[in-house]
Amino acid sequence: MNLQFRPSFPDASSEQTASCRLCGAGLKHSFVDLGMSPLCESFLKADQLDAMEPFFPLHVLVCDQCFLVQLKEYVSPEHIFREYAYFSSYSTSWVAHAKSYVEMIAKRLNLGADSLAVELASNDGYLLQHFLPLGVPVLGIEPAVNVAQVAIDKGIPSITEFFGVALAKRLAAEGRQADLIAGNNVLAQVPDLNDFVAGMAILLKPEGVITLEFPHLERLIAENQFDTIYHEHFSYFSFVTIEAMAARHGLKLIDVEELKTHGGSLRVYLAHKASARQPSEAVAALLAREERLGFRHIATYSFFAEQVKATKRKLLAALIAIKDDGKTIAGYGAPGKGNTLLNYCGIGPDFLDFTVDRNPYKHGRYTPGMHIPILPPEAIDAAKPDYIFILPWNLKQEIVQQMRHAGEWGAKFIIPIPEVTIIDPKDLQP
Repeated sequence: MNLQFRPSFPDASSEQTASCRLCGAGLKHSFVDLGMSPLCESFLKADQLDAMEPFFPLHVLVCDQCFLVQLKEYVSPEHIFREYAYFSSYSTSWVAHAKSYVEMIAKRLNLGADSLAVELASNDGYLLQHFLPLGVPVLGIEPAVNVAQVAIDKGIPSITEFFGVALAKRLAAEGRQADLIAGNNVLAQVPDLNDFVAGMAILLKPEGVITLEFPHLERLIAENQFDTIYHEHFSYFSFVTIEAMAARHGLKLIDVEELKTHGGSLRVYLAHKASARQPSEAVAALLAREERLGFRHIATYSFFAEQVKATKRKLLAALIAIKDDGKTIAGYGAPGKGNTLLNYCGIGPDFLDFTVDRNPYKHGRYTPGMHIPILPPEAIDAAKPDYIFILPWNLKQEIVQQMRHAGEWGAKFIIPIPEVTIIDPKDLQP
């Protein structure tokens, strides 16, 4: 990670009146401005293509007090998440990751028939389903009704509400406090962080444990992961910011793990401040590393915008060269992050003939903004494109293995992040 310190900092101009959603300080520093973009999960039907499509700013700010990197709440969570297009179970590797976590945490916390494991943003039951064979009672909390129904059909009790203090108090009054609260890739999607974290503190038993997984800001900066920025993600977290967030609500960090998921994530373990559970050495080590890297200095955040612009130029240059050579390109995947990348870089059907996705919900629809058609995965085998552009680059190993047979007709893979890379499946080990 090549951090640079600069004396000047771009001003956020019209954003000056915004307040930090964690500490309330005024926001006056820009992290990166990705222009205007549609909601990344608002996939369009054919009859919607000629209608007006709303675009919102993707201007990311950073607080100079608690160092939370954040977007303003341009769109309410109710609008985004009541019907959601993302189903976790369509990623084989993500389900395997969840199963491994469940087996580990059940043993670590000695969870059993008298315990309660609660997942916030439980999606389609991809994680809680693995507790059922272990005999551990579970509860899912998932506001997207269409997604939660899939979990309910699997036998997973689910509440279709947004989580916060009100719901936590109601559950606690019913005697349903949790031994484990899990939140995977939900913290970034919460506009009212203080209500959410205060709710977790209420729901958690005195010696219970909270685990939260989220993309690590350190990796986002170091590896140009600007496409993980979209309106559904209101906040982007360093470990030093998580420490401040926990302390505001009577919680403490007791452990942390660095994961490879989503381009580099953290799994943090929290407990009540009065809990007998003590912090591991990993907590102090990561805090010290982030301090050395400058995450408590506002100037550290200033160079990311130029880095992103350079990444965009390199990617477009590579795609233009491929198209000028008369080659065809198809996409693989239609993830939210892909739509940030496509819209910021201006990559539409003039570059990608189509993209494919394993999620049937998206078939026959079009990507927001750029209107690239989304087809079933078999469409790649039928079209035999010269290049396959992998939009969910965090799953590149899984996808390349699934599609390595594309090498039989000479296809190559394009990986856009952290820098554009071409992979020839013929060079891969069998």
